[in-house]
Amino acid sequence: MSTPTGFMEYKRELHSDRDPLERIKDWNEFHRMLSEEQLRTQGARCMDCGTPFCHTGIEIGGSVSGCPVNNLIPEWNNLIYRGLWREAYDRLSKTNNFPEFTGRVCPAPCEGSCTVGLIGEPVTIKSIEQAIIDRAFEEGWVVPQPPKVRTGKKVAVVGSGPAGLAAAAQLNKAGHSVTVFERADRLGGLLTYGIPSMKLEKDIVQRRVDILAAEGVQFIVNTEIGKHISSNDLLEQYDSVVLCGGATKPRPIGNVEGHELKGIYQAMDYLNSTIKSYLDNGLQLPDGTYISGHKKHVIVIGGGDTGTDCVATAVRHGCESVTQFGTHAKAPLERDSSNNPWPEYPNVYTLDYAHEEARALYGEDPRAFSVLTKKFVGDEQGNVKELHTVQIRRYVDEQGRKIYEEIPGTEKVWPADLVLVAVGFEGPERTIIDQLGLDTDRRTNVKARYGKYTTNVDKVFAAGDMRRGQSLIVWAINEGREAAREVDKFLMGSTLLP
Repeated sequence: MSTPTGFMEYKRELHSDRDPLERIKDWNEFHRMLSEEQLRTQGARCMDCGTPFCHTGIEIGGSVSGCPVNNLIPEWNNLIYRGLWREAYDRLSKTNNFPEFTGRVCPAPCEGSCTVGLIGEPVTIKSIEQAIIDRAFEEGWVVPQPPKVRTGKKVAVVGSGPAGLAAAAQLNKAGHSVTVFERADRLGGLLTYGIPSMKLEKDIVQRRVDILAAEGVQFIVNTEIGKHISSNDLLEQYDSVVLCGGATKPRPIGNVEGHELKGIYQAMDYLNSTIKSYLDNGLQLPDGTYISGHKKHVIVIGGGDTGTDCVATAVRHGCESVTQFGTHAKAPLERDSSNNPWPEYPNVYTLDYAHEEARALYGEDPRAFSVLTKKFVGDEQGNVKELHTVQIRRYVDEQGRKIYEEIPGTEKVWPADLVLVAVGFEGPERTIIDQLGLDTDRRTNVKARYGKYTTNVDKVFAAGDMRRGQSLIVWAINEGREAAREVDKFLMGSTLLP
């Protein structure tokens, strides 16, 4: 334990972000880090409790509780308190291949299950994690470590997102020759195309890719398996194949009248067009090279992280207004201990970075809660011009189904020049699944048992969102690591991978 009474002596302290009205003028990361002294004080708040729920990584109440990669959080909190940064990095890197990603974009379920949170504010685990890995890069501790011996086995990894990169890193560490195939022109999957630069700058992703390449991982971009190379040919050329292609099939809103109007886009198309233009043009955004929200009334349908990123992007485009719809009710200001007890992830009202920015610019939280979109209306040229909604209440029926009931008299018309659909994903695309004859589950994900990752096709494994459906980056890293362990065991008969 850092100090037995630290959680009582010191208050929780978070890093200070750049002023919202300043940061919306650029696409740079908006966080400022705590000082070393502040971080040591925050590490002192860790109780090193007998049952540290912060690194359990289990699902409770429909959401994750604790860290899915089982980070040794109390250990490196104590090491930071003692000023032992190198040792803290060594402990962190034992469980997490990419803490520079999770330290920036993970929603921190570890903090939601922190024992200190039972009586007060949890430890600032996420800030400490990012500080450790950033310090490690600054000090030159993160260096390529290629395996001393190669096994002669070849493994293909399809997809270079967090699951694919984690699987590749671990399999390469075991001595296998790993080739990662990516259909986009840049590596990183949703880390690159999907998460805006203000949350995760792309040189941070490339920095890790460069390390993996220096360790011997081969990367091939602009190559779609099932199109440029058939899935069966890939299977013949490699000793094993790990599918980490993600859940990239967007959920449509085809049942809403007027959905075919111009000006209605899938959220990922909107985000990716901005990110690609920004990267292709030297961190600039020339007009006409992306889907723009400039001087438009922007409506985002969907209350999750992707929708939130659309809000932040629209604000930086210079939109006239932006509103984010969610079918869920506004969360309470404090955790409801009866319906949302510790150590479940706390469902409480918070302002994410994009909501802070929109509020600073327009004077109010951009979110509209318990809203159902009824129809889109267009102009004479077929462009969307307005959106009709109604307020709803949600309840669970006797069969456990979620029922949405419209509230009479709550109809509303919203001006809308640009509508972004961020209502989630249906599962993975079908090309590889159909070519290989892979079994799927009831949600159309590749069927492979958690912890084993084997599919019904010999030599083929699946991990990440392609197996579990749309989820967190930290879950993708967890599954990529575990799938690598199972592949190594399949190829060699045993494994030393965790």
